[in-house]
Amino acid sequence: MENFHINHWAVLVCAIANLALGALWYSPALFYNAWKKENNLTDEQLKAMNPGKVYTLTFILALIASYNLAFFLGDDKTDMAWGATAGFLTGFGFCAIIFTIVALFEQRSWKYILINGGYITVYFTLIGFILGLWR
Repeated sequence: MENFHINHWAVLVCAIANLALGALWYSPALFYNAWKKENNLTDEQLKAMNPGKVYTLTFILALIASYNLAFFLGDDKTDMAWGATAGFLTGFGFCAIIFTIVALFEQRSWKYILINGGYITVYFTLIGFILGLWR
């Protein structure tokens, strides 16, 4: 691992991408209403959450996840194609699969699984692409 490299700016952008993609994915334009229904949440419950706490913790956790993937893609041969592929394999092959297993035991609907599993897969593919591109 002589040529191991992590672009810390790219990792920071990947953590920000978590918030941006989540804002789009879970917006009324895409899956907000279906997600809310599958979670039995009301607008009042969502308005009662502490957004500062939730978004701060989300950003910190996304930063950790982004660094984790960056360590796996730190080889100097990583490019955007391999980054996106590794991100997809991580998002779908590890994260969304284990999420699905847990959701099945929780007796969640396939709609719930596909909405959240899809987000996980798209997010990791995106950050793998960013990490591979921005060497």
